[in-house]
Amino acid sequence: MEIKKVAVLGCGLMGSGIAQVSATAGFNVTVLEVDPKYIEKGFAAIRKSLDKLAAKGELADTADAIFARLKGTTRKEDLADCDFVIEAVIENLDEKRKMFASIDPIIKSSAIFASNTSSISITEIMTATKRPAQFVGLHFFNPVPLMKLVEVARTIMTSAEAFETACAFGAKLGKIPVRTSDKTGFIVNRLLVPYLMDAIRAFEEGVGSVADIDASMKLGCGYPMGPFTLLDFVGLETTFYITNVMFDEFKEKRFASPSLLKRMVMAGWYGKKNGKGFYDWSNPEKPVPQDAALRGFAKE
Repeated sequence: MEIKKVAVLGCGLMGSGIAQVSATAGFNVTVLEVDPKYIEKGFAAIRKSLDKLAAKGELADTADAIFARLKGTTRKEDLADCDFVIEAVIENLDEKRKMFASIDPIIKSSAIFASNTSSISITEIMTATKRPAQFVGLHFFNPVPLMKLVEVARTIMTSAEAFETACAFGAKLGKIPVRTSDKTGFIVNRLLVPYLMDAIRAFEEGVGSVADIDASMKLGCGYPMGPFTLLDFVGLETTFYITNVMFDEFKEKRFASPSLLKRMVMAGWYGKKNGKGFYDWSNPEKPVPQDAALRGFAKE
């Protein structure tokens, strides 16, 4: 099927990024939010990002033309004629199911639904709708405008046509689509989460400092950033939720959240987004490792 109009559910960090790359690829995009203030905030971030890319000569179209293809709304009825719907709300099964259940009767029956979940079962989300054959996982990576990968996941109910359309859509956005099945964590988090949890356990056991473990993985393995920097960027509360979902699925220790991560989240240390994580982000240009404070958490 031909995709002309795209809907994005949510205008947070991921939703705004998905909306931006969709509009950049030439699609008309309607972004749904619960409050106009979130649309305003998300669109301001998109405009800033587009202006930066335009200044570097990295846009095939003008920033103004791309931005003009974006529309924000708080009315679900405004999504009725969209061809492809991408959900990017909070990483919570109940909230995702509620969202899809509420829009399913409104949006035309031929539209494909996709969830940007990084860990939740696509099948569990899909059952909130009456279009299982047209439901896929479409997991982007942060920051969406820069990261080239998108994981495309199919359930046993997803039709071949919908799956291939989703893969082709990802390619049109300038991404490299990788095909995967509906297994918790897909490919990336299935391999990444145990690595991140082992980094936290290594710190808890005194193997090395935050900065030294980060430097070791950057310089020794060629990773673009160390595990603790990555954790702070992803968000510790998001990672904590993902570990719980994955441990519940596999019942293996490698997916279990270390006690340090749990205590940090309970204390409201979420990472870069609120300034406190494995680093103090008061000065984003020079984040300071929080070894002493973290040792205190670990001893509680």
